[in-house]
Amino acid sequence: MSEEFDIVSPEAIREGRATDAYFDRTMEALEHAGKNPDVVAEVTANQFATGRWKLLAGLKDATALLEGRSVDVDALPEGQLFDGGPVMRIEGSYREFCRLETALLGFLSHPTGVATRALEARHAAPESTVLSFGSRHVHPSIGAMVERSALLGGLDGISNVAAGEVIGREAGGTMPHALMICFGRGNQEQAWQAFDAAVPEETPRIALTDTYSDEADEALRAAEAVDDLAGVRLDTTGSRRGDFRHIVREVRWTLDAHGHDDVDLFLSGGLTPTTLRELRDVADGFGVGSYVANADPLDFALDIVEVDGEPAAKRGKLTGMKSVYRTADGGHHIGLADRDGPEDAESLLEPLIRDGTVVREFDLDAAIDRAAADAERVGYEGVTAEE
Repeated sequence: MSEEFDIVSPEAIREGRATDAYFDRTMEALEHAGKNPDVVAEVTANQFATGRWKLLAGLKDATALLEGRSVDVDALPEGQLFDGGPVMRIEGSYREFCRLETALLGFLSHPTGVATRALEARHAAPESTVLSFGSRHVHPSIGAMVERSALLGGLDGISNVAAGEVIGREAGGTMPHALMICFGRGNQEQAWQAFDAAVPEETPRIALTDTYSDEADEALRAAEAVDDLAGVRLDTTGSRRGDFRHIVREVRWTLDAHGHDDVDLFLSGGLTPTTLRELRDVADGFGVGSYVANADPLDFALDIVEVDGEPAAKRGKLTGMKSVYRTADGGHHIGLADRDGPEDAESLLEPLIRDGTVVREFDLDAAIDRAAADAERVGYEGVTAEE
């Protein structure tokens, strides 16, 4: 059996071999005909506004793919909200980037979907701690993409250790049910105390308290078994929850009644923005997994809109080079690039690559701040995939 995982290598991606086969056929036909037109191509999800904001992510990897190619590229900043129109424009000889389209769209589509879902979760519980717990739901090779996109959308922390090493962030986490089960039914105190004694001092003491018995009972037992317990976590399976809000309130009441009002209450397990909104007033924090990590990729397409300086686009696509703008009132506007934009509007497409040289720096913290500020600017209301 091969020791290799089923993963396309970075080298194959950079060389354009992670492509749909018809781009190979396209290159063969163009080379045979001696054609290599200068084109303008745009990456767009929707031609016009839809009323549903998306958060651009994946631009760092997309830039690395195009770096060194004889092209000029403009793009929205990483962490920019958008609603229709191009997020990227590529100008150059078509054969220079033809084979890269498949990978380029993948680099943008999937992270943008994840970041948008993270933004939805963030705005569902704006005053709460919201952590990314979704790595187990995706192929491990894209764990860093998921965690980076989740942070970009505003989540407060990540759980994947290797992903944290890639993106320069420390992963966090406490204990799974497996730890509790290893100590056996009735021995929950031993598990909590072993955890307390073993982990580094800076690790928060958060006890999982729904493994064998009533959640309120286990929460109280944990608070009395571990000195300076920071919090308890309920990960109760949906099939046993009943009225989950009532359970959470009962746990809070029980802890408070016994003098443990300083013990925080965290929730996880299949949470969505809807459940975050329902529970944000009775819990201190949440771990969101599948809702964010399992996000559908945004349906970006790359379309040629000009050939040798002349408008050219297929049916159903808006022809000609375009610009997108943010107006003072937070509006998102799309217009032809050779026309004046709205009065007092800011152009969002900024230089990214000039003749193969990257002219922009990437800073995750700056992108996170940009996303939060832009969400406020446009009046983002957190419409979710559930609605």
